[in-house]
Amino acid sequence: MSQNAPSFDELMEAAQRSAVHLEMRDQYAVGDEADDFRTWLSTGRRDADPASEYWAPWVDMVSRAVARGVVVRRARIVSEPVTDYIRYEHAGAAVNVHAGELVRWLPRRRAADLMLPGADLWIFDGTQVLFNHFSGAGDWGNPPMELRTEPSIVKQCSEAFEAVWERAVPHGEYEIH
Repeated sequence: MSQNAPSFDELMEAAQRSAVHLEMRDQYAVGDEADDFRTWLSTGRRDADPASEYWAPWVDMVSRAVARGVVVRRARIVSEPVTDYIRYEHAGAAVNVHAGELVRWLPRRRAADLMLPGADLWIFDGTQVLFNHFSGAGDWGNPPMELRTEPSIVKQCSEAFEAVWERAVPHGEYEIH
């Protein structure tokens, strides 16, 4: 993103109608969750306290967005059997739901015929796409994010998200395999 581009937090705070997130990787290794993931791997316990230092900033931001009428949706495309990292994400998804997000899961085999973007993304109000770029190891890429506003790109990404959303299983019904 250019220096003048808004940050993720600014984009979320400015959203008025919708914020949708498409996740397509089976493994992430971003630094801000490394300790929590290691703890979960060694103990099986995940921080699922919406008021914890780890979760509170996210819960507060999403809750504020939902309170002003923003529909926040997250769709995850996952390979099955799922990776340890996806098990970890699933174990924490109840906090996303608590914050007001709608969360769905789509087994990758059911997405095989969908035309999907090459990177994870957020779409804000159907007008801006924030691509999330990751390294092969799953950490943030360089640059980590790229904001695009061209109507054709927004349209393609929105259509891809909606196709995933239609097929995906609501969090409460998705069983880890």
